[in-house]
Amino acid sequence: MGYPTLYQCVHFLISLQFAWGVDNVALLNPPQEPVNGQRLRVRYSCDGHALVRVDCLVTFDDGLNATYRLGRWHCDPGQPRVRAVKLGFPDWLVYRGDGIVPGTHWVQSSILVASLRRPGQSEGEDGAVLVQDLAELQAVPPLSRPLKKHDICPSWGSQMIQLAWNPVHSQCTEEKETVNLLSSIYASSGENFGLTKSLGVYRSEVLENNRLNGVSYPWCMFSVWLFVMSHCDQRMCSVFHHIDSDNNYVTPVIFLTRKGQLHFQMNGEAGESSAFLSLFTVPLRQWCHLRVVLRGRAASINMACTDGHSKSVYSTEYTFKHSVVLDDTEGYFVIGGGKFMRGVDGYYGPVVYHRNRIPSTSKDEVDIPYLLNHLNLTRWLNTCQNLQNDMRDTINGYSLMAKQEAEAERNSGDFYDEGAKNMRLLKTHCEPWEAGTLKRRQAANVAKLLSLKHGGRSEVSLASVGKALYSLALSKLEKSGEVEAVSRVLPLLLQSGCLGENRSLHMAAVLYNAGLGVRRQPTKAWLLALLGAQKDSRLSLMHLGRAHHQGDRGLPADQDLAYAYYGNIAKQTSLDRLKTSPEQAFVEAIYLTNEEALRQQTSEDHHLFQWLKLQAHKGAASAEQTMGRMLFWGQQGLSADTAKAVRHYERGAVRLQDPASMYDYAIVLMQGIGVKKDVPRAVAFLKRAKRQGFVPATNALAWYYEQFERDYKRAVELWEEADLLGSPDAAMNLGVMYSQGHYPGKPANKFMAYKYYLKSAQRGHLNGAIHLSEMWTSGIPGRLQRRPADAVLWSKWVSEHNGYLGIVLRKALKFHLNNESLMSLLYYLMAAESGYAPAQFNTAHICEQNSEGFLDPVFAAHCVLRYYNLTVHSQNPDTKALIKLGDLFYEGGVAGHKDMDSAAQKYKRAALMADPQGWYSLGLLVEQDYRLPLSVLIDLGLPDLYLADKHTLQAAMYTRCRDSESTEAYLPCSLALVNVYLQSFQRDYSASLTLSSLVVVVITAPPIVLLLLAYLRGSGLSRH
Repeated sequence: MGYPTLYQCVHFLISLQFAWGVDNVALLNPPQEPVNGQRLRVRYSCDGHALVRVDCLVTFDDGLNATYRLGRWHCDPGQPRVRAVKLGFPDWLVYRGDGIVPGTHWVQSSILVASLRRPGQSEGEDGAVLVQDLAELQAVPPLSRPLKKHDICPSWGSQMIQLAWNPVHSQCTEEKETVNLLSSIYASSGENFGLTKSLGVYRSEVLENNRLNGVSYPWCMFSVWLFVMSHCDQRMCSVFHHIDSDNNYVTPVIFLTRKGQLHFQMNGEAGESSAFLSLFTVPLRQWCHLRVVLRGRAASINMACTDGHSKSVYSTEYTFKHSVVLDDTEGYFVIGGGKFMRGVDGYYGPVVYHRNRIPSTSKDEVDIPYLLNHLNLTRWLNTCQNLQNDMRDTINGYSLMAKQEAEAERNSGDFYDEGAKNMRLLKTHCEPWEAGTLKRRQAANVAKLLSLKHGGRSEVSLASVGKALYSLALSKLEKSGEVEAVSRVLPLLLQSGCLGENRSLHMAAVLYNAGLGVRRQPTKAWLLALLGAQKDSRLSLMHLGRAHHQGDRGLPADQDLAYAYYGNIAKQTSLDRLKTSPEQAFVEAIYLTNEEALRQQTSEDHHLFQWLKLQAHKGAASAEQTMGRMLFWGQQGLSADTAKAVRHYERGAVRLQDPASMYDYAIVLMQGIGVKKDVPRAVAFLKRAKRQGFVPATNALAWYYEQFERDYKRAVELWEEADLLGSPDAAMNLGVMYSQGHYPGKPANKFMAYKYYLKSAQRGHLNGAIHLSEMWTSGIPGRLQRRPADAVLWSKWVSEHNGYLGIVLRKALKFHLNNESLMSLLYYLMAAESGYAPAQFNTAHICEQNSEGFLDPVFAAHCVLRYYNLTVHSQNPDTKALIKLGDLFYEGGVAGHKDMDSAAQKYKRAALMADPQGWYSLGLLVEQDYRLPLSVLIDLGLPDLYLADKHTLQAAMYTRCRDSESTEAYLPCSLALVNVYLQSFQRDYSASLTLSSLVVVVITAPPIVLLLLAYLRGSGLSRH
């Protein structure tokens, strides 16, 4: 609610006061903006002794409020009078900072308030507000305010302060000719994902004229830090490119070829394109600083690389035969892969674009930025390479030994000496391949066991050793159940990650980030997350997406970078859902405080599952649907079993003629999932389901006509029909038809496609949200502006349906139900660091409970604060987290002292989300003599209560609490409200104590009895 609405609302109330009451007050000539020295005329009258006050209420841009008294005098009963008050606002509100006037503040609003009040009980104290009038003052930006004219003869101290005053921090924001397109590190998986960046025109006329003059004669430099893991597995892949509004490649385009050369492409004024190849190749596994300099038609490419010990410098120059055109406000730039080209397999460091200028740098300069040095990616990769080489030698050695033993056994036949075999295996000396594994004994033992198990018949892969090490680490943690075991298994996780087990990388990153059992090391956690994301680890991608979405642990908030990760995992989520795998499970948002949801978790032996099974056999269509859904997707604690799910779909479709089961059975028939593919039979079931009014069947029939019959006209007719009935699939498919130009009789229309994608996403369709995010990250020229923040939110929502996240949540819940706190916390941490809000809440809840004290109290306190805080910063936070965090601020558990303002903000958010506990907690704050800020009351829709007394404000909070839809809140909120009325009654009639006591008893007893009866009656109805 904005301030104009506040002003109109309160002014209406004031007008009613003038019309109906004798107590009046009015501002006759309020100024337009804060100005000192003006005489403000105030008209007032009262029907009893009262006080008149003039205040200025200031709200700063951070939401905080302050009240400044400008005048105060007594009012005696009689005719209306007018008094002039000389205004004296604080200097920082009126003038620009100059050293003597303190640094000025950005003000959101300032309001003049004239109020008529009752006299207080003691001298200098003001009572309740009787009437008031207000006037809103225009907020003036700090640099638009005048300088104050100080005394003609200022003191020596004042002169020194003015001379020392440095107004640099008060200057207008500088427009940069150097643009940091990427200020962090991006892990590129070599797919069609990357960062999209766009630039706007300059606000400065001088800079904009220079830019326009340079469009046909570019004078600029692009600086890219690049770490290539492998050269392209196709003809070319993208390092950096520029796309115009017609989806064409324009200046500059930098590709990497299969052989490792750089391909540079530029465009001319007539639309022609020219390209050339670098004379050098990009080395692997080294940080390389690539600088592309454009001077009109001349282009120079310099590259300096280092492996940490030595450096190498490369250079290529080329002059184009045509003019080169570069309009950097046209279209968008892409770092890495995009919709038209796959990206480089590797990592990106800082990417800088110097607009209209070429900085003077040495060609031989290889000063690695601190960010890259601190991360030390090269050291990790070299260490992993050594481990991999040792494990290969170990595997080959033991595989050879196993082959020899098998050969000896075959040759010896029945006379083979088993004892001789054991003696050879229990040798006392090291074989050559064992010399380098002493420091990695457990990894070597795992490799040995796998090699001997296979008997040398098949090669044991490094990945299988890594997977076995991951299982070993988890087994040791589960067996121990103590936090101290984490530090002992961490080396196993790191070695496992080196050998290709991405789950180990994510788990180790989470442990280092959270500090569970190990010293907290955010940089190492970041490195491990980058390594996992570069290998397409789903949870690592989500981890980095969340970190750059929120700016966590020192990583910069960058929505384009966050989308580069979330866009990747969103696409994978869409594909993953088509595959059944024991490594995936349906994502269920289950909070550990929700007892009902916990009771619904089942298994094939559980009484709930058996009851559903019985109902299904009795012919209950809903039971067949539920059984099929639970088994197909693996929900409510069950493992996915497609074959069993299909049998339930078939019974519901054939025996019960249930339209939902007909649809489900038709889909698996059409795609051949868990049953032999039979398209004609699938279509027959779909038509029968459609005749019964089942909307998804209409959409599926349309899909059949499009995919199998290529009858776009009939398909669109059915989709239009289903769309009118609210089908999310239909809206998504119509968007595809418009986007690809397949809509009969209509050309391709990206904006119409966008409208359908938006409709589909809002109805809950994952692919619709993916298409919508793609459009928001690039925009539609002339129709749709880029909205990277919205693209992040939608792609994040899709990614949170990923089955690999679901299996982590499933394991976390299973361990919780088995009272294995450490393992439950570990898995919830893995999901929490991936940005999943319910997991963040559950992590904080486990730390808060800290059953049997298994966590260090310091870690537990940090954990509670961090993960409740992450929860409330999610898109749709659980109100319990808001209440918990508000309680922490109130109790001083955040900064070591009470923070009532922050507590009020959290309680307010909970109240606005219809949680009665939020209203109740706000009432408790008021009871503690805390004055709710005006901004909070405006958000709550109670701006007129800002100057109300404590009991009135309390009553308003508890009334909202009582009137909520929660039956559990009715009794405590009603009792709190009665208590407020009693305190107000006692205050007003404290002179007659005996009578007061009698009245209290007579008045309060019946309401309390009625409240208790109502509560009991409500409970009985609920039970019934």
